Amino acid sequence: MEKPVINFKNTEVGKVKLSDDVFGQKTFPDIIHQYIRYQNAKSRQGSSKTKTRSEVSGRSKKPFSQKGTGNARQGSNKPPNFRGGAVSMGPTNNRDYSFDLNKKEKKLAIKSALSAKLTENKMIFVDTFKIDNFKTKSLNLTLKKFNYKSALFIYSEKGIDKNFKLASSNIPKVQILPQKGINVKDLISYDTIFVEQDSIEGITKRLT
Repeated sequence: MEKPVINFKNTEVGKVKLSDDVFGQKTFPDIIHQYIRYQNAKSRQGSSKTKTRSEVSGRSKKPFSQKGTGNARQGSNKPPNFRGGAVSMGPTNNRDYSFDLNKKEKKLAIKSALSAKLTENKMIFVDTFKIDNFKTKSLNLTLKKFNYKSALFIYSEKGIDKNFKLASSNIPKVQILPQKGINVKDLISYDTIFVEQDSIEGITKRLT
C-alpha cells in the first residue's frame, strides 16, 4: 500500500510504500493485551519483603508466666498476633514477575498495533524531523497544525535531530522513540504516531 509523506508544514511531499504484512495486519486485541501484560510484568519491581520472627525486634523470653494469668500461653512477643510481631506467611524474597512471550507473538502484537493506528488514520509519515531551531514555542506552534491529543515521534537509526529533541522535551504529552524501541504499550498509549520516513525500512525489516 502507499501512503502520503508530509513535512512539518503539513504539505504532502511524496509517497511511501508500506508492507501489508506489517502495516496491513488484522488487529488481534488478545495478542495486544498479552504483550502489554508482558511489558508490565517485566517492569514490576518485585522487591516487597516482610520480616520473619527471627528478624523483628523483641525478646524471645516468655512475656508472662505459663500459668496463673488467664491468658493463652506464649513463648515470645514476636508472633503475628502481637503488635510489632512478624508477618505470617508474607513475601520474603525478591520476586520476578516477568514471563516469556515468543518472538512471533511479540512481532504480531506490534504489527497489530501499527495496523490499528494506520486504520484509524492516527499515523502520520513525515519526511524528516529536522527543524531550524530548538525553541519549544516554535515547535509547539508547528505541531498544533496536526491537532493531536498526545504524540509519539518514531525516528530512524540515524538518530534524532538535536534541535527537535531539545524543543520537544518541554511539550506536554509528546515523546520521542527510536524505531528499534517501538512497543505496543507506547503505540496504543499515544493518540497520534509520527513516523520518520527513514525509519520505515528499519521497522519493516525488524518485523518481517
